[in-house]
Amino acid sequence: MTTTASKANFKNYILVTLAYWGFTITDGALRMLVLLYFNKIGYTPLQIASLFLFYEIFGIFTNFLGGWIGSQLGLKVTLYTGIGLQIFSLVMLAYLNPSWVQWLAVIYVMVAQAFSGIAKDLTKMSSKSAIRLVVPQDDQSSLFKWVAILTGSKNALKGVGFFVGSALLGLFGFVNALFVMAGGLLLLMFTGLMLPKGMGKIKKKVKFSQLFSKSPEINILSAARFFLFGSRDVWFVVALPVFLREVLGWSFYQVGGFLAVWVIGYGIIQSSAPSLIRRFGSGRPPQSQTIQFWTLTLTAVPAAIALALQLGIPANFAIVGGLLVFGVVFAFNSAVHSYLVLAFTDDDKVALNVGFYYMANSGGRLAGTVLSGLVYQWLGLVGCLWTSAFLVLGAAIVSLRLPDPQPSKAIAWKAGDGD
Repeated sequence: MTTTASKANFKNYILVTLAYWGFTITDGALRMLVLLYFNKIGYTPLQIASLFLFYEIFGIFTNFLGGWIGSQLGLKVTLYTGIGLQIFSLVMLAYLNPSWVQWLAVIYVMVAQAFSGIAKDLTKMSSKSAIRLVVPQDDQSSLFKWVAILTGSKNALKGVGFFVGSALLGLFGFVNALFVMAGGLLLLMFTGLMLPKGMGKIKKKVKFSQLFSKSPEINILSAARFFLFGSRDVWFVVALPVFLREVLGWSFYQVGGFLAVWVIGYGIIQSSAPSLIRRFGSGRPPQSQTIQFWTLTLTAVPAAIALALQLGIPANFAIVGGLLVFGVVFAFNSAVHSYLVLAFTDDDKVALNVGFYYMANSGGRLAGTVLSGLVYQWLGLVGCLWTSAFLVLGAAIVSLRLPDPQPSKAIAWKAGDGD
């Protein structure tokens, strides 16, 4: 019976992961398509960044309500609704008319990106919540390992999506590239036929007032997540690409290629985080001290890059080297965060808690995106880096209040094999 249950859980994990992977490639490809296309027709980097504003704003509301919807209807419904909305967004963008006046085109793309943002966060919330349900509490596998594989592979494939978007644009053009991706996702929808009904669905009704997490651990972790992802996007979203292009003179393709490689590398490190932490640590699953250590370590990285630029160290060296270090340390932070939110969560509250947690994630991304444009315009890249350091410090201070996961609630951690 155990073997049969384990096989079923593994099958569900594979199906959820495949759906998430397929969506992630189109998500990265769509971002690159929009960046390349609107750069080609004369939009400035800041104007292009504004096209993604609704993408982030609607992600906040999606995570907030998505957890409740998932708990009432099941994670299978939210997962494939997200994929369906992404198909709708791609088709909607395909009907963008190049002859429209700029303000109308901007509004149209922002609305399409809103649907894509909703799709992204429904899919992400559903996939990560589902992992909590397909890894039983009493087995010997590591939740940390499986979450890190899912999240790390997602980030690596998002980088692959950057390349896919560029290739599809070159081969088929903007409109045909969108239809190709929509067709691929439509085929992926059929995997939903093999997933069980009611995953993550709870029997009792949840009142609206219960949507805000009642768990102190989830609240603390969510606040830390807000500051953590704000610290990344405050210099990564707008400031860094604009700096590389306008100050260092990189071509758009050099900027896009470098960021794609960085995201792929970041994903690989994130997937490897459980093995690395187990090998060089105590062998136990991550504790509160784990996230406190990695967050405090990350605080020093943007500060060091800012100091290097102020001291006159060549920008190419300071930025590229610093970004590599930032990616490694940030990947460990993100991997441990993704584990802890599930370790602190009961099965019947997984969709609600994960939705609330990723609402904070989206809020941090939105704040970072807005600050990235504003601070860069006023204080340049150095100002963005110092802002990033202060935001990480905020995450570290909040994390000091985080307790250790209770052994009775945390998933078993296998300290022996490193596979």
